[in-house]
Order: sequence, then C-alpha cells, then structure tokens
Amino acid sequence: MIALKYSLFALIATGFNLLFQYLSLLVYADMGSLYLAMFLGTFVGLVCKYSLDKKFIFYHTPKSKTHDLKKFIAYTVTGIFTTVIFWGTEIEFNIYFKDEDAKYIGAVIGLSIGYIMKYFLDKQFVFKRVPQ
Repeated sequence: MIALKYSLFALIATGFNLLFQYLSLLVYADMGSLYLAMFLGTFVGLVCKYSLDKKFIFYHTPKSKTHDLKKFIAYTVTGIFTTVIFWGTEIEFNIYFKDEDAKYIGAVIGLSIGYIMKYFLDKQFVFKRVPQ
C-alpha cells in the first residue's frame, strides 16, 4: 500500500512540478528560462511532496514549527542528489532531442528515478523511527 500511495504522490508532485515549469515558460521564455522554470517547478514539487510524504507515508507529526522546519531542511538535503539526476536528465533531453516536449519527457524520467531513490533516503535519514 505504501508503494501505491508513494507512487500516487510522486505523480501529483510531478504534475505540479511540470505545470509550474510550463507556466513559468509561458511567462518568461528568454535567457535562462528553462533553469528558472526547473527551479520553480522543483520548489513547488518539493513542498507538495514533503507535505504528502510527511503525513501519509511516514506518519510524522512535528512537535513544533521549528521541528517541522528542521525536517523540511533534512528532506531538502536528501533531495539534492536526486534533483541533480532530475535536472540532468531534463537538460540532456532538451539538448539532444529537438522536440519541444522532450524536456518534459526527460523530467518525468529523471523525477521517476529520483523519487525511487528519495524514498529510501528519506526513510533512512529524514523520518527514521527511533526506538522509544
């Protein structure tokens, strides 16, 4: 059941990520626009996925806003490596395939690989259950 929920939440976060990339590129399509769009999409996807994972995957209830912020920072740090995979794949598809939608295909592939890795990183380092 966790795999199904995690996959659904990954799809939701990916949808938000790509939607905000698309909207960003509609608003600004000049120098560096893809990188700006990727950053914006990543941030929106990160916040969305953290909220869903925290509550419905790892069943974590923060003790305070400070505690929640520390968890979010740890969640973000585990995402750095997976974001490099996602961004690298999206950029490579954008460079090597001349189709306008290739970057989105690369993003979906990169995000899929990243989310699989991220689950195990978060389970081990962010939401690790400490025996009481």
